[in-house]
Amino acid sequence: MVRIIHILFIATAISQPFPMVNADSNAISTAFNILFGIVGGITLLFVVIGGFRYITSGGNPQSAARAKDTILYALIGLTITVAATAIVNFLFGNI
Repeated sequence: MVRIIHILFIATAISQPFPMVNADSNAISTAFNILFGIVGGITLLFVVIGGFRYITSGGNPQSAARAKDTILYALIGLTITVAATAIVNFLFGNI
C-alpha cells in the first residue's frame, strides 16, 4: 500500500513540475467559487424575500414597487456574480 502511494506521489510530481503554481491558483479559484456560491445563495434568498413581499403587499402600489425592486436588484446581482464567476474561472483556467 505504501508503495502504491509512493508511485502515485512520484507520478504527480512528474506531471506537475511546478506544483505550487497549480496549488495556489486552485486554492484561489476554489476560494472565489465558494464566495460566488455564497453570493448566489444570498441572491436566491433576496428573490424569495422580494416575492414574499410582493405577494403580501395587499394591493399597496408602494409595497409592490419595493418588492419588485428587491427582485430586480437581486437578479442584477446574480447576473454580475455569474459574469464574475465566468471571468475568474476563465482567467485561472489559463494560468
